[in-house]
Amino acid sequence: MATILCLETASTNCSVAISVDGKIIAKKEDRTPGYSHAEKLHVFIDAVLKEAKIKLSDLDAVAVSKGPGSYTGLRIGVSAAKGLCFSLNIPLISVATLQSLSLQAGASFQFIIPMLDARRMEVYSAIFNSEGEEIRETRAEILTSDSFIEYLEKGKVCFLGDGSPKFQAICEHENASFLTEKQPSANEMSKLAECKYKISDTEDVAYFEPFYLKDFVAGK
Repeated sequence: MATILCLETASTNCSVAISVDGKIIAKKEDRTPGYSHAEKLHVFIDAVLKEAKIKLSDLDAVAVSKGPGSYTGLRIGVSAAKGLCFSLNIPLISVATLQSLSLQAGASFQFIIPMLDARRMEVYSAIFNSEGEEIRETRAEILTSDSFIEYLEKGKVCFLGDGSPKFQAICEHENASFLTEKQPSANEMSKLAECKYKISDTEDVAYFEPFYLKDFVAGK
């Protein structure tokens, strides 16, 4: 039985949770549109520890969403996770953001395609089957009306995440369903992190970097 602190900062949702044996016992989130990670992340960590009535020294590992997603959000989450793991001498576990997001779709679809906004008509996406297995790797891709047609022709497809409204606006296929309000959350990280902990699938705290997928481009 592992006690794991889960940090999700890849999107505008600043999400922190404590899981024990893969089950959430405390969670704190801020789903407001703006990025609040720098102000809220450590406050939320303190809050969930108090709610769960545990100390930092009780943690067995820290899990962090590794991306893709917001460059700044990922940097903040990974920096916090690495600092905690280093100071507490506990393992660092990375969880693929799109895999975690896909778990919010449920089991009634043949295919699940989580999407995160990557500006303009581009999204970060991956494809999972109804068993939760990744059947196409994560990519940055520009959407067209014919995107994902091979999967739409085979069965019901769920598109979810903050990138999915872009495709909803141009997709008219009857097999497409959209959960546009879904965001990555520490809630779904718990089971994935527990599975990785059990097989010691951990990261090198000193050298781990987020999975950006694309180079950072600074705005004006």
